[in-house]
Amino acid sequence: MANRLVGMALAVAAGAAWALAAPPRGWWPLLSVGAAALTIALHGRPLRDRLLFGAMTGLVFYGATLPWLLEFHVAGYLGVAALEAGLLAGAAALVPSATHGSWSSGWWALPAALVLLEAAQARFPWGGFPLVAFSLSQPDGPFLGAAGLGGSLLVAGTAAAAGVALAALFVLPDRRRRAVAAGGALAVSVLPVVAGSSITSRDAGTLDAVVVQGGGPRGERAVDSDLSAVTERHLDLARDISGSPDLVLLPENVVHVEGPVGATPTGAALGELARGLDASVVVGIVETEDDGFRNAAVLWGPDGERLARYEKEHRVPFGEYIPARGLLEEVTDATALVPRDAIVGEGEALLESPAGPLGVVISYEVFFADRVREAVAAGGQMVLVPTNAASFVTEEVPAAELAAARLRAREFGRTLLQAAPTGYSAVILPSGKVLARSGLGTAALLEETVPLRVGLTPYARFGDLPVIALAAVILVGTALRCRLRRAPGTP
Repeated sequence: MANRLVGMALAVAAGAAWALAAPPRGWWPLLSVGAAALTIALHGRPLRDRLLFGAMTGLVFYGATLPWLLEFHVAGYLGVAALEAGLLAGAAALVPSATHGSWSSGWWALPAALVLLEAAQARFPWGGFPLVAFSLSQPDGPFLGAAGLGGSLLVAGTAAAAGVALAALFVLPDRRRRAVAAGGALAVSVLPVVAGSSITSRDAGTLDAVVVQGGGPRGERAVDSDLSAVTERHLDLARDISGSPDLVLLPENVVHVEGPVGATPTGAALGELARGLDASVVVGIVETEDDGFRNAAVLWGPDGERLARYEKEHRVPFGEYIPARGLLEEVTDATALVPRDAIVGEGEALLESPAGPLGVVISYEVFFADRVREAVAAGGQMVLVPTNAASFVTEEVPAAELAAARLRAREFGRTLLQAAPTGYSAVILPSGKVLARSGLGTAALLEETVPLRVGLTPYARFGDLPVIALAAVILVGTALRCRLRRAPGTP
C-alpha cells in the first residue's frame, strides 16, 4: 500500500512538473523531471497501477493547462481534460511491467509511449488537438536542436529520454548499472540534438518585412466584436509604415466582408494601401458565402492588384465549425458562438509574390507540422502565420501558438512572421529565436530585415513517420523482452 502511495505521489508530481513546463511558463527542464518521476512510478507496476498513475498525471497536467476552455464551456473543459487524461493513461499502459533491476526490459518504453501520445494528439480528436503537446515546452531549451532532424516528436522524445537518465540515477541498485544506464539514456537524448543542430537550410537573400498588430480589447468573441473598428485600427496603423518594405503582413480575419473581397470598398482600400507602400501586402480576410464563410489570406501586389489567395484547410473545431452541429443544436447553446461553419479550403499553402514565394498557414494550422511542410515543399522561402487569439482573455493560447511557431521555424529552417490583432505577433528566425515580439492588447509594428531560405531539412523530407516507427519498435521490443523474461524456464 505504501509503495502504491509513493507511485501516486510521483504521478501527481509528474503532472505538476509538466504543467509548469508548458507555455506560458516554459520551464523546459521540468518536462524531463516529470518524465523521470513518471518513469519511477510506472516501473515494475502492474497494468492496473500503470493506468491509474497515467490517469492521475493526465488529470493534473491537463486540468492545470486547459482552464482557458472554461471561457467557452465548462462541459468542454471537463470533457477535453478527461479525454486527454485517458489518452495519457493509455500511453502509460503501453510501458511494459518489469522488475526494478531490469533496465533493458522497460525503462526505454516511456519516452516511446509519450512520442506516440504526442503523435495521436496531433490527429485525434477532430483532426487533432495539439495545444497540449509536450514539445511546446521546449523552444527555449537545448532539445529544440533535434527539431530539424525529427520534428516535435523527436524533441519530446529526447527530453523524455533525459528524464530516463535522471530516473536511473535514483532507482537502479548499484553504481555500475546506474552509470551505464544513465550514460546510455543521456547519449540517446543528446545525440539527436547534436546531429540536428548541424542541420540548416540555405540562404536565399533577405527581405524587409513589417508585421502589423492593431491592438484592442481581448476576450471578445467575433460575434460580439465591432468588426469595422478592427479593420480600421489595422488599416490606420499600416498607413503609418515608413519607407517601402518588401512585405507587409496583417492578421487573420481583420477584414469581414459579404461575398468576394475584390468587389468591396475594403478590398479597394487594401489595394490602395499596397500601392501607397509599394509593397506586397497579405491580409486575413473572412468572406461570408451562403450559410458558411471562407477564411483566407489574400495577397495584393505593389501595383494594388490581387495576385493570390490561400484558404484555410485545417479548421478549428467549435471555433470555426461545429462537429455534429445538428445534434448539438438540440442539446446545447454552444452553437450560438459559431453561427456558421467555415468552408474547407483547397490548394497549396503558397502565395507567389513579387517578394518571393511565401508559404502561409492560418492560425490553428501552425500547430500542425504537416501544413507547414506543405508550404515549404511547395517552395515557400519563408512562412506567414496570420492568426487571431483575441477571444482568449489569458496568455495560455497566444503563448502556445508562439511556441508552436518557433518549433515550426526550427523544423523547416524558415523565418516565420506571425501577425495577430492583439498578440502575440512575432518575427521568428529559422533557428527558432524570436527576433521581435509584440505585447498583448497593444498596437505594434514589427519592422525587421529577415532571411529567406531554400532547401529541405530531413524532417521536411520525411515527416513524422521515422520517429513514430522507431517509437513503435521500442515499445514492441520491450514488451516482447518482458514476456520472454517472465516465461517459465527463462534464466
